[in-house]
Amino acid sequence: MASFNRVILVGNLTRDIELKFTPGGTAVTDVGLAVNDRRKSQTGEWVEETTFVDVTLWGRTAEVASEYLSKGSSILIEGRLKLDTWETDGQRRSKLRVVGERMQMLGSRPGGSAQSGRPQQSHDESEYSQPARVDAPQEQGNQPSGGPPQEEIPF
Repeated sequence: MASFNRVILVGNLTRDIELKFTPGGTAVTDVGLAVNDRRKSQTGEWVEETTFVDVTLWGRTAEVASEYLSKGSSILIEGRLKLDTWETDGQRRSKLRVVGERMQMLGSRPGGSAQSGRPQQSHDESEYSQPARVDAPQEQGNQPSGGPPQEEIPF
């Protein structure tokens, strides 16, 4: 059975980035992303719907995000879906999130001007070494694997 797990999102950060490090020294951050969708309802009125997505960034990508991005920053994230499951007070819980493997900053730099309207930088996790994760057992296997080279998306 074939499967394909790819997510591409463009949205704005919902909070400032808080960079953390695993005991092994790998940078990690969880960011909130607000993705807006605008469409017409059955009555012909425009309806705006916002979806909030949790995204985990690893390694150099997490470091760059914490250095250059803040609440409200516009970014493109490419990654994969990951289902986290845990048990609290005897009740089983789960949450779907995105493991970001590629991040591209959009818009202008804070305090600066946009450079001809083009995105500023792109950070592809496959450009960097892939250290092993040292988080809790349910988190193992979240590091992106090498895989084929990423191509630029012509937006």
